[in-house]
Amino acid sequence: MKQQDLTEGNLLSTLCLFAVPFLLANILQSLYGAVDLFVVGTYCDARSVAAVSTGTQVTQIVTSLSSGLTLGSTIVIGNYMGQKNYDLVKKAIGTTLTVFSVFAIILTGFMLAFEAPLLRLLNTPRESFELTMTYVAICAWGNFFVCGYNSISAVLRGYGDSKKPMVFVAVACVLNIILDFVLVRFFHMGVAGTAFATVISQAVSMGTAIVYLKRHGFVFDFKLSSFRVHRRLAKELARVGIPISLQELMVRISFLYLMTVMNSCGVFAASVVGIGSKYDVFAMLTATSMANALAAITAQNIGAGKPQRARKALWYSMGFALGVSFLFWTWAQVSPETMIGVFTKDPEIIAAGVPFFRSCSYDYIMVAMVFCLNGYLNGRAKTLWTMVSCSAGALLLRIPMVYLFGRYYANDLGMLGKIAPAVSGLMAAYTLAYVLYEGRNSKKIPLVSLKEN
Repeated sequence: MKQQDLTEGNLLSTLCLFAVPFLLANILQSLYGAVDLFVVGTYCDARSVAAVSTGTQVTQIVTSLSSGLTLGSTIVIGNYMGQKNYDLVKKAIGTTLTVFSVFAIILTGFMLAFEAPLLRLLNTPRESFELTMTYVAICAWGNFFVCGYNSISAVLRGYGDSKKPMVFVAVACVLNIILDFVLVRFFHMGVAGTAFATVISQAVSMGTAIVYLKRHGFVFDFKLSSFRVHRRLAKELARVGIPISLQELMVRISFLYLMTVMNSCGVFAASVVGIGSKYDVFAMLTATSMANALAAITAQNIGAGKPQRARKALWYSMGFALGVSFLFWTWAQVSPETMIGVFTKDPEIIAAGVPFFRSCSYDYIMVAMVFCLNGYLNGRAKTLWTMVSCSAGALLLRIPMVYLFGRYYANDLGMLGKIAPAVSGLMAAYTLAYVLYEGRNSKKIPLVSLKEN
């Protein structure tokens, strides 16, 4: 298998060729939760919609932790690829896959043990509590496959290949859609059916990836003896990846707190926020994809000693991300009813969601800036900065503002929708200021080096 050298050639074409598969993979992956919610909203009642909405917030913790840590491996492997140090690339891959296998098993046990207390902490509506328990418990058994797929994809992207992760997730997405309709519509399994569809499709995706890579001469052979933890590399992966994972966790906690407040407002409010979260994902897909691609491109170019090429990639990426986010913002301003109507025809949910969508859609634009800036900084291995920045936004800004909303504006979803863009706008301002400062003082700041001592 050949890797793509991200340090040579026309930067704009390199960015597009590498980022577009990222985008397509993220679109397909986002269809998991969207199709679950669509099928449940079509064939089940409001209790089931609320259960999937709340349950998805919980399972996204796993995705956030896994993707944060695996992005660390993308950065480390990408940096070694830029240095042309292929021996360390192989060792880093083995270390990554081994660590995440153990991590997945521990995480599954933790979720199954603390599922009920966590859902009570989230003020899960009484009417949908048992259904939410079912959804989360089934999805917990799929943690191994979630972590496995994410780690393999991260390795490939650091290696310079963003196309094959797209193919593997496409397999999972198509299977998930088929199983959702079969299990919910024809076998009447409801919430449990959507959860089983997700777990089975993730397992098939991971298995397909392993079989394909083994048959096509990938640098890692997937033999049991190759799963080894190299201590120095594990420390490097932890140094880079843990701050990213912690920042994802802090952001997820803040959104879980938001779900807690909304659950206390009833099933309809919880459904609105759940549907809104799906559009958050889709509206920000380009920004997310550009940020992740940018992290790999930056890592390789920093490893190759080309920081100016990495910086130029940042501005290209931000331009693309802002353009797409503006389209979603326009839709939310002009016709929020049609956005909500994609997932539910319940008139009460639609009426409650209109003011929320109009105000929260400003976050699409703000977050596009934040994601791209953080992707660039992550690629430079400045993950401690992004961790502090995102944690401060989540814990010091978003959670206090949500608390004030729950206390003084509990029936005003339009006011709730203003919280996210206000927080993201402030984060975008100080992160941009830091990047510009770092650029003016780049000669004083040493390039990141992940070479093994």
